[in-house]
Amino acid sequence: MNTLPQGNKALENGVVFEDQPTNTFYIDPVSRRVRGMDDGKNAMRQAIEIALSVERFRWGIYSANFGADFTGIIGRDTGYAAAVLEKRIRDALSVDNRVLGISNFSYTASGGSLTADITIRTVFGDIAQTVEVNLN
Repeated sequence: MNTLPQGNKALENGVVFEDQPTNTFYIDPVSRRVRGMDDGKNAMRQAIEIALSVERFRWGIYSANFGADFTGIIGRDTGYAAAVLEKRIRDALSVDNRVLGISNFSYTASGGSLTADITIRTVFGDIAQTVEVNLN
C-alpha cells in the first residue's frame, strides 16, 4: 500500500499558497453571545484575545501551536515575570501570519498581578491589548 502520492506532477512548478479569509463568528464582548459574522480588524482583535486567554497545552480541542503558556510565572520576581511574559506573548502570536509585529510593552505590577499593555501590528492595523497574569 502506497503512503505517498504517486504520479508525475512536479510540485516546484505550481504550488500556490493562498491566505484564507478572516471571516469568523463575532462574539459580542458585552453579552458574550454570538452576534453574526465579522471580518478584518474586529475578527483579528477577537483572534488575539482568544489566543492570549487560552492556556497552551491544557485543552485538547486546540492544537499545541495555539494559546499562551503562562505557567511558570506564578511566584516569580516581577522583573523575571515581565521578561517571560513578553516572550510568551510573542510566541503565542507568532503562529498567525496576520500579525506583523508586537511593540510598546509597558508593565504595571499591582498586588499579586502583572499587567502588560501592548500594541500588536497586524495587516488590518494596530490593535491595543492588555494581558494580566497572577503572580501569587
